[in-house]
Amino acid sequence: MKYNSLVLHGSIIKNKTIAGFALTETAYDAGMQIPAHRHDFAYFCFVLQGGFNESYERRNRSCNPFSLVFHPPHEAHSDDFYADTKCFNLQLSNSFLERTAQYFTLAETPTDFGESVSSRIAAKIYKEFRLTDELSALIVEGLMFELLGEAVRNSKNNHRAKPPVWLKQTLELLHDRFHENLSLGEIAGAVGVHETHLARQFKRYYRLTVGDYLRHLRIEYACRALSASNSPLSEIALSSGFADQSHFTKTFGQVMQMSPAAYRKFCRGY
Repeated sequence: MKYNSLVLHGSIIKNKTIAGFALTETAYDAGMQIPAHRHDFAYFCFVLQGGFNESYERRNRSCNPFSLVFHPPHEAHSDDFYADTKCFNLQLSNSFLERTAQYFTLAETPTDFGESVSSRIAAKIYKEFRLTDELSALIVEGLMFELLGEAVRNSKNNHRAKPPVWLKQTLELLHDRFHENLSLGEIAGAVGVHETHLARQFKRYYRLTVGDYLRHLRIEYACRALSASNSPLSEIALSSGFADQSHFTKTFGQVMQMSPAAYRKFCRGY
């Protein structure tokens, strides 16, 4: 089984080292298969476009655009790319982890953040990574600490009491129907609880209101569409659940700190 330190498979498009973080954008051809291997350093992998299946610890995960995965040091995994893929990798040096150990400890097991607050922070880091102005390094360092904070919080939350079945059903409903104009009463009725109870428990477990969560699902769907297709912004706006392109552009900018057109350019590297 092969070991890598800061070396990553695939073709390196661009890399930078900032304050103990090695940031690398990599590309992989469809059909490429990487056998089981390990990395000496902990790192996050943020999928920009394309996708691949990853095997680890006798389990599998599907890595699609906007998904974020944390790999602890020496985690064994293999990858099978089913499309031309670009990833943004954020690696942490051992010296950095030792220096910050008194403040936080990252999980010792791989973590799939899916499409979450953490993945939106990773997208912001990628935006700064693509820039070359004198403030980018400082901004990246701040965002990395924000990402690490979310990672630690996520790890702690995973050890708390699991959400009730009806709350999991709520998530499934939101993921299936995020493009619809759902009311809180309609959602609560579908899972069999009072809407006030739903609102309180949802915020308790997921740290977002139902409305905020739904908005982020729409933005994440739009991010995938922007990176993987040439569809007009007006079409993506409607399929994401927004009333029109103007509303979509405004909301996207508030969440991602860049316009939909700019996000598409960043994902494609031009």
